[in-house]
Amino acid sequence: MYIHQTTYRVRYADTDQMGYVYYGNYARLYEIGRVEALRDLGFSYKEMEESGVMMPVYENKSRFIAPAVYDELLTIKTTISSIPAARVIFHYEISNNLEKIVHTGETTLVFVKMENNRLTTAPKDLLEKLSPYFVK
Repeated sequence: MYIHQTTYRVRYADTDQMGYVYYGNYARLYEIGRVEALRDLGFSYKEMEESGVMMPVYENKSRFIAPAVYDELLTIKTTISSIPAARVIFHYEISNNLEKIVHTGETTLVFVKMENNRLTTAPKDLLEKLSPYFVK
């Protein structure tokens, strides 16, 4: 299992009229979490796309537990719990500066060849970088 954490400070522009993080912004926090997790592995979205493979979101799930508010420092915990094949599933836990979980979520992304928009398997480079976390 691969686990990565990154932080994000809630900006005024992230909030709605009630002062809570607007629900649509959680998808952006997921993206921040997964891009930073992959970067920490030494894997680059940009290089993957330059090689002709993209990762569109196939499914997005969100669970709102408590509001996150302006100027709070959030911790985004991103987990990959199984080796990717044609898709990869990211799990997220977002907690506030009091270490209270305010949000959980999950996204499924698929690997697609850009030349023909067909599913493909995960890049070998990604699998190599993840494999040490799944040794039994």
